[in-house]
Amino acid sequence: MLKQIFTPILMLLTISMAMDCGPSQETKDLQTKAKKIIGAIPKTMPGSEKDSDALVSLGKKLYFEKKLSANESQSCNSCHNIEGKSAGVDNLPTSPGAFGKNGDRNSPTVLNAGFHFVQFWDGRAADLKTQAKGPILNPVEMAMPSEKDVLDRLSIDPEYPSLFEKAFPGERTSLTYDNLASAIAAFERTLVTESKFDDFINGDTSAISKKELEGFQIFISVGCTSCHSGNLLGGQMYQKLGLVNSYETKDLGRYSLTKKIEDKYVFKVPSLRNITLTGPYFHDGSVTTIENAVEKMAFHQLGKTLTAEETSKIVAFLHTLSDKKRAN
Repeated sequence: MLKQIFTPILMLLTISMAMDCGPSQETKDLQTKAKKIIGAIPKTMPGSEKDSDALVSLGKKLYFEKKLSANESQSCNSCHNIEGKSAGVDNLPTSPGAFGKNGDRNSPTVLNAGFHFVQFWDGRAADLKTQAKGPILNPVEMAMPSEKDVLDRLSIDPEYPSLFEKAFPGERTSLTYDNLASAIAAFERTLVTESKFDDFINGDTSAISKKELEGFQIFISVGCTSCHSGNLLGGQMYQKLGLVNSYETKDLGRYSLTKKIEDKYVFKVPSLRNITLTGPYFHDGSVTTIENAVEKMAFHQLGKTLTAEETSKIVAFLHTLSDKKRAN
């Protein structure tokens, strides 16, 4: 009889003690490192505090507008797909333009792009607004002949003139190419993602599995954070591709822009946010799997050869960086 009474009580006490124990010291230490080295992604992008609803709404419409391409076949979303669970890319090595010719570089994700210190692989645009102006007039991409042609097309649309007036009140001429880019940038500033890793940093130690935590520890110990740190785990510096062991590529990186010898094969370090959703990888989209990308980066950038187990655990960690709404 006593056994029947006390057994359930002992079980409850055991569960309670286990819950009181909480996360291990190792988990707490990794959480501290995560906060210090990475940090949770901010809820809003710089500049978004000034964006009105009318401006964002106009930007969203323009983002999906195929009238911004010469033959009305392409929109921003064509190469940087954000619909459904798409992660701001088209998942192609390089993207076809309005007339079928492919660009030279892999289309980077637009998700969280406003947090990057510059835009494009070579950093030729300082911000989202400058970036938005480029593809529309690029002869390989959207191929519009001129800014005037873009504005002429939008001005005869039954909706755009009034939408620009609402988004840019008080301006004598609201429908301008500069304002078009401002609106697209405002919409892109809303594309902030949230991940399990952010939950972990913000206090939920149960958000990350043992294998994922081990992957984060390996990620730190082999030296990945020398380039992939900060809120975006990248996107804040330039680095030479093939820093330790040379990487075979015809693309000269920033050198094509600056003509400085030290910029040969130098590219913006990509963010690892949503990285498992945005393949294929590298500036040329030549690497098809995230596992191969991790192995190549370890070898070419750090001079290290990872074991299959190390690669698997790092990849498990990288999955925690995916947007919770888009992750499978």
